[in-house]
Amino acid sequence: MSLSAALLAGPFLGPAVWEPVAVSLHDEFGVTAMVPAPVPAVADPMAILAALQETLPAQDDLLLVAHSNAGLYVPALTRALPVRGVVFVDAVLPPAKGDVPVAPEGLRELLRGRVDADGLLPPWTNWWPEDDIAHLFPDTATRKRVEAEQRRMPFDYLTARVELPDGWDRIPAAYLAFGDTYAEELADAQSRGWPVRTMPGAHLHMLREPRAVAAEIMRLAGEAGVSPTTSAPVRPPSP
Repeated sequence: MSLSAALLAGPFLGPAVWEPVAVSLHDEFGVTAMVPAPVPAVADPMAILAALQETLPAQDDLLLVAHSNAGLYVPALTRALPVRGVVFVDAVLPPAKGDVPVAPEGLRELLRGRVDADGLLPPWTNWWPEDDIAHLFPDTATRKRVEAEQRRMPFDYLTARVELPDGWDRIPAAYLAFGDTYAEELADAQSRGWPVRTMPGAHLHMLREPRAVAAEIMRLAGEAGVSPTTSAPVRPPSP
């Protein structure tokens, strides 16, 4: 089977955040790369997981590349699809078992008073001060593309929890951080024995340096034991 990279954006954003990296992975590394369509704007994480699972190819070995909140869905996807490895990119890193909240309490409290009459959160770029958002984008056109795909998720999504299959993190994996926002996750990944790397930048750094980010993803995947030419590892049995 050939290796395909599936670049997962968090539910609040859409494919535009990953499309430049997908192009670089294909053109410079010969890796088929796809970015799933936006997931449904619903409160139930299981519905989001089902949408991702239906979109991702089941015929190829997959390298999952998960950004931000999409990291929550990696554990279940590793059991449902032929996943050869994972690279978390400035993403939530779930524990090896149990369950995990969609959002920390601090974020829920920050946004609780900004929910509209229909129970919907504001678009993601409106969560933060403009000075914190403007530098995320290389130009106005890119910002418009990203903002056009933003999902207004129900506030109740932030209160949900995601169940995790035991031992999912025995699969080859690595972690790429942009700056120190996800420093705890980076340290967690390192403690699991995974390859890790930090690129100076902000949360959407893949929009500013897609070629460099693509190169780091492939380098980390190779260090984890996953490359377009390696054979698929034996995955741990489902419990």
